[in-house]
Amino acid sequence: MAITFQQKCMRCKKNYVTVSRRQNYAICYDCQKGELSGKISDPNMKKMFDIPEECYKKNSFLRDIKLKYLRQGELTDKQIEVFKKVADELQADDKK
Repeated sequence: MAITFQQKCMRCKKNYVTVSRRQNYAICYDCQKGELSGKISDPNMKKMFDIPEECYKKNSFLRDIKLKYLRQGELTDKQIEVFKKVADELQADDKK
């Protein structure tokens, strides 16, 4: 398990974000909410990104993958695979 700590959001300087030492730029969910609300036309991707909002709030990796898809219009197979794996783990943890 990686060592994590709380750091203030780099944009709003109000909210704290849980980050690891590898993460250079910490942004809270509230600051990224507008960017994440883009329209997804591909039905397969729409289904994949249709996870509870709490998962996006908890995990900046999931937000980052969704933003990359919205900007570039595509993802690699590995990005899709890891996104699904992390989302499933978060949803399983929420059920426990």
